Amino acid sequence: MSDDQAGLDMDLASGIAAFESKQFSRATGLLSPLAERGDVEAQYRMAIMAQNGLGMLPNPLLAYTYMKNAAEAGLGLAQHGLAFMYMEGECIDKNPQKAIAWFKKAAEQGLVGSLTTLAMMYEEGHGVEKDPDEARRLYRLAGFDER
Repeated sequence: MSDDQAGLDMDLASGIAAFESKQFSRATGLLSPLAERGDVEAQYRMAIMAQNGLGMLPNPLLAYTYMKNAAEAGLGLAQHGLAFMYMEGECIDKNPQKAIAWFKKAAEQGLVGSLTTLAMMYEEGHGVEKDPDEARRLYRLAGFDER
């Protein structure tokens, strides 16, 4: 590992630690350059901070861009976050069909929250045809007994 790579890894670890301990201004300073370089872990956390105005002014476009980049790179939490943005119309126009697609990608990675949200969407017919059988199947996959 080069010295540059070791420094970037240390910045990422420090940035994530700052994020987890709610030191958002410090996290932004450490993670922003990494996110710009394409680090998906940094992009995901920058997206959350930009979406919610943590350590910076709210920036919906930046939040959406980073969340989408990290989701497309395969980060399950970012796929869930992007799906939620589409479901709620936060940072991007509401699009239940895109929400379903991204929740499915995240669910394939085992995210229980995505499975549960998908189940609710099928149960309520939100963005998809109402399908109680599919809702029950998804709830079971998520570890819930019959609803």
